[in-house]
Amino acid sequence: MASPLTDERTIPSAADRQRPPARRPGLGLLVLLIATFMTALDFFIVNVAIPSMQVDLHAGTASIQWVVAGFGLALATGLITAGRLGDMFGRRRIFAVGLALFTLTSVACGIAPTAGILVASRVLQGLAAALMGPQVLSIIQTDYAGKAQARAFSMYGLTMGIGAVFGQLIGGLLIKADFFGLDWRTCFLINLPVGAVTLLLVPRALTESRAPQRPRLDVTGVALSTLAVVALVLPLIQGREQGWPLWTWLCLALSALLFAEFAVHQHRLGRRGADPLVDTALFRERTFTVGVLAQLVFWIGQASFFLVLALYLQQGRGLDALASGVVFTAIGAGYMITSTTAHHLSARLGRHTISVGALGMVLGLALLWEASHRIGTTGGIGWLVPGLFFDGLGMGMVIAPLTTIVLRGVTPQLVGSASGAVATIQQIGGALGVALIGIIFYDAVGSGLPESFPHAFGLGLGFLIAVEVALAALVLLLPRKAATTG
Repeated sequence: MASPLTDERTIPSAADRQRPPARRPGLGLLVLLIATFMTALDFFIVNVAIPSMQVDLHAGTASIQWVVAGFGLALATGLITAGRLGDMFGRRRIFAVGLALFTLTSVACGIAPTAGILVASRVLQGLAAALMGPQVLSIIQTDYAGKAQARAFSMYGLTMGIGAVFGQLIGGLLIKADFFGLDWRTCFLINLPVGAVTLLLVPRALTESRAPQRPRLDVTGVALSTLAVVALVLPLIQGREQGWPLWTWLCLALSALLFAEFAVHQHRLGRRGADPLVDTALFRERTFTVGVLAQLVFWIGQASFFLVLALYLQQGRGLDALASGVVFTAIGAGYMITSTTAHHLSARLGRHTISVGALGMVLGLALLWEASHRIGTTGGIGWLVPGLFFDGLGMGMVIAPLTTIVLRGVTPQLVGSASGAVATIQQIGGALGVALIGIIFYDAVGSGLPESFPHAFGLGLGFLIAVEVALAALVLLLPRKAATTG
């Protein structure tokens, strides 16, 4: 493996010298970013549409929960396997298949006549998104080099953030517009024209690439990793709503055993010279190991922050989905400033870009904590804007540089495996964060009176501040010369 400890800003890596030139690098990156945006948007936009869905489909609470959970669970379980499929059959080909299926399943969601069909369509949509996710990271890593790669990762981070931050606003606008009387269905059907046009561009925009030595699919590894992720993520998604019954704790214990068995199985295959799904050789590099842990910590904070902020704004302050989405734009403004320049910041600060970003988020969260206690349930909502803006600034300095650090020194043979592992960690971190902050937030809310939300929000922010401090400290364990740019 090429060592990420080398100062790659001056010495091209072996992977850089081996990679083919992108067919049309600008158009190719646009295609990858559109797919990334569609996935991120569909993960968050559904929260805005839930009330309309429930009324229109006469759906119960459990069904509506699975509209959200089914997508996330399917996405998390499919990512590692999808990374290996790209290595085997071609990353462009698997990306195109995923994009086509994502577009079709989005239509299925948009025309679903019952809650059951909608849930099934969302599960299939999550699996399609899983096919695309690792290929995006792998193609950026293999088709772009040096400064072009740094810019590509920067734009990838920007796109993920825009989908997450502006998802609620976009959903609110679509529902408010009520095109052709479709109401919430537009949130899914909008993917049809976007996905179809993007799919047509794939052959002319992206080059095909696969692992230099075509690996075989580790079926046992697929089964173990899928079961392990399901056993971990399912109770995290459903546990709080059901009061943490015995089955949730049994699943969590089982997930630990399954992950341990998966690790042993992968190590055994690697020693035999076979083709593990996740090559344990990746974890011999401190950069990759610490970077993956940092990814886990960061995403624990992200999904949980968006959850408690939306709950505070809508249930504690009485804002509708559109007004709440407008408040979210304060995060987006800060995020766009730093995420578009993250590769320049990384060239100067290296690994400390991430630490500075994490501490910027701490400042933003602290300002939010002070503002929420000041305004309670009746004060001016504008007091939240400075904290949200600084939080967005910090986010923009973390997402792309952190992804670049994890993947920078990975060889072409292992890039699909590494990309699948990173994408899976992101999803697991999000589910874990939502579960942890849910315990804190909902216990404090109690009976759900609006007066209890500022206090619950403040407690949630305290948890998030601790998470970001941990991220800043963890980054210090990275090698000093770990490059975050090309």
